[in-house]
Amino acid sequence: MSDARDINPILKQVLELGPPLVFFLIYLRIRDNSYEMGGVEYSGFIVATLIFVPILLIAMAALWALTGKLSRMQIFTAFMVIFFGALTAWFNDERFFKMKTSIVYAMFALLLGIGLLRGQSWLAYVLNDAMPMRHEGWMILTRRLCAMFAGLAVANEIVWRTMSTDTWVKIETFGFPIALVAFLFWQFSALQDYLIEDSDQSDAS
Repeated sequence: MSDARDINPILKQVLELGPPLVFFLIYLRIRDNSYEMGGVEYSGFIVATLIFVPILLIAMAALWALTGKLSRMQIFTAFMVIFFGALTAWFNDERFFKMKTSIVYAMFALLLGIGLLRGQSWLAYVLNDAMPMRHEGWMILTRRLCAMFAGLAVANEIVWRTMSTDTWVKIETFGFPIALVAFLFWQFSALQDYLIEDSDQSDAS
């Protein structure tokens, strides 16, 4: 995008990671409370979810205003948060918001899997400019990340169906993101041999 702009990386991380942390803190504060709105009683978890949705939208709007762009992944995730947050409030059922995480991870796995079936790495279309890598490397990373997303989807289903809401909130806020970041660092380190150095690009040209 011609109007895309760089911003301070710390500010970018705050806008991307801040909303889930705010949700976590709000949940800890009001988890034992219940609130009546419109004659309906809502748990602290559902109220925290309702507060989280506008906070996420404000953060994304700020990110878009500052950078001039939003990734498809960010837009999709925001849509899912709004949609399942609305279902959670409408049906007064926290399960909708919990299963949202499973569906998001499963959709990422499905999209990467469709690309693999076509012999393509759709990750390369998104990340190749930032991290040039040979086709074989992208295919390996895509297969592994597809499996990782599928595993996270299954893990989320197990967690929210068998564990307490407190445990799910902690794993959702910290466990899954840390696992995914650690996995990506491990993969980028393991795939160093497939990276294209500047000298390689110069020789190729």
